[in-house]
Amino acid sequence: MVRRSQQTSAGSALGDEIHGASLLAGGANVIMQLARKPVGHGVMYSPVATGNIWEHPIKRTRTTLAYLMTAMRGTDEERRALRKQIDGVHAHVRSAPDAEVPYNAFDPELQLWVAACLYRGVEDTYRAFVGELDEATAETLYRDGKRLGTTLQVREDAWPADLAAFEEYWAKGTELIDVDEPTREYLLGIARLRFYGRPVAWLLGGFGEFITTGFLHPPFREAMGLRWDERRQRRFDALLRAIRLVNRFLPRVLREFPLNLVWWDTRRRLRTGKPVI
Repeated sequence: MVRRSQQTSAGSALGDEIHGASLLAGGANVIMQLARKPVGHGVMYSPVATGNIWEHPIKRTRTTLAYLMTAMRGTDEERRALRKQIDGVHAHVRSAPDAEVPYNAFDPELQLWVAACLYRGVEDTYRAFVGELDEATAETLYRDGKRLGTTLQVREDAWPADLAAFEEYWAKGTELIDVDEPTREYLLGIARLRFYGRPVAWLLGGFGEFITTGFLHPPFREAMGLRWDERRQRRFDALLRAIRLVNRFLPRVLREFPLNLVWWDTRRRLRTGKPVI
């Protein structure tokens, strides 16, 4: 059980600009993470059924958002409590000795890659729904970005020292993108919202693929074989402009929904000793 702490996360720039619209970029971020083959296979073949998005899509979405909100807004105590729960799940996620693609959820390099993808997603959604980052904001956001890794098992000194070092790490990481056919089909299913069932996939799958492809960086689009052109880019940019305009007039509680609801529920669970993961 986590007691309420007087410590807050007010010093974390990550939690200052939370937009419910950032959920639109979720599929793209999953693809970025799983485009490293060991991460992709670790997720696809994980024996932890409760974390399987195809079997438990709502729960998987909630737990992912709970992790992000805790990393961005949680106290040190709350982040430690959640990390302990995540460790308990990750202990079961490792490949068999004869697996074609070895993976281990505790691999520090793979965890750093996942954290880097999450941070890149924070940057992307900030630009999409707030605007370009000035130098001071970019540096502050990056400084606090390490929380996305240290809420897992990434050591603070493993996080690239500054933005220039991060860009160098990112460039090298994208050279390791390797999407095999099983992973591609799995990720296309996520982009097309198939995990929510046929009615949702039929109604919104095309839009899901469009918005996911729009948020993907070119190397990931190419690895996935997803089409993109100037006409699609114009439509994507127009959609983001419309969302930014609406966001300006929304009160904070609506602008942050449903992430603020997930955060309320996560703190309640941590406070009362109920499982989050």
